Amino acid sequence: MISLYPVNEFKLPITAECMTPDVLLGKTREEIETLKVWVGNKQKLVGELFKVEESKTDDMVLAFCGDVSKVHRIGACMKKGEVRINGNVGMHLGEEMKGGRIIVHGNAGAWAGSMMKGGEIEIHGDAGDYLGAPYRGSREGMNGGKITAYGNVGSEAGAHMRNGLIKVYGNAGQFVGFRMRDGIIYVEKAAETRSGACMTGGKIVVGGFFPSVLPTFTVDSIKAKVKIEEQETVNGPFYVFLGDLTENGDGKLYIHKERNPQLSHYERLL
Repeated sequence: MISLYPVNEFKLPITAECMTPDVLLGKTREEIETLKVWVGNKQKLVGELFKVEESKTDDMVLAFCGDVSKVHRIGACMKKGEVRINGNVGMHLGEEMKGGRIIVHGNAGAWAGSMMKGGEIEIHGDAGDYLGAPYRGSREGMNGGKITAYGNVGSEAGAHMRNGLIKVYGNAGQFVGFRMRDGIIYVEKAAETRSGACMTGGKIVVGGFFPSVLPTFTVDSIKAKVKIEEQETVNGPFYVFLGDLTENGDGKLYIHKERNPQLSHYERLL
């Protein structure tokens, strides 16, 4: 296992594509300390920023011990191993990751799991905007893997999603699943408006309060429960809406019936 301890509080953003198990594991402490990262617009050595420790246990584990909320792109493009972060972490965590696992015992910045294709990210705090979503202007969203956030998440979680699973056990911001094509997004608590906007496929499940459904969705049925993944089914009942009809979409939006009495007028259309 390799453990990295911040030497001082970081003031400037750090871009650290090398902070992945694929790159660091197998290297000596001296080799890791001489790797270069961007700090603002200047390059510095990893050894100037972190105290590096090696241990013989958990060979495939890279651990960050402390606040790395200014450090971006940890775990980007990783294919194997495990990253453990005991503190807050910056933007683009696990961007385009293909395998392995990332566990955060803190909050994560925006674009966590952006465009990921495989592997698993587990955030035991809040996540920022664009969870699993691509950069502005890109349509290549999350295409595999699993993201679990135990706190709240920001806007546009799962935007342009093509496959995979996002589970949020807190609240979610606006535009959940914006332009999603496939995959599953589950929000256990409340979600803000415009969830499912322009979706053409996939499934969004909201277990808490949901203020209103877009007029471009049509109510289809009421289901007693909905399957999230192989070992997890959520009990309802749920209103089932189909859409987004402006995109000729056949996505499904599940909204908890008992927690959303303001939607009861849709029942006369069934």
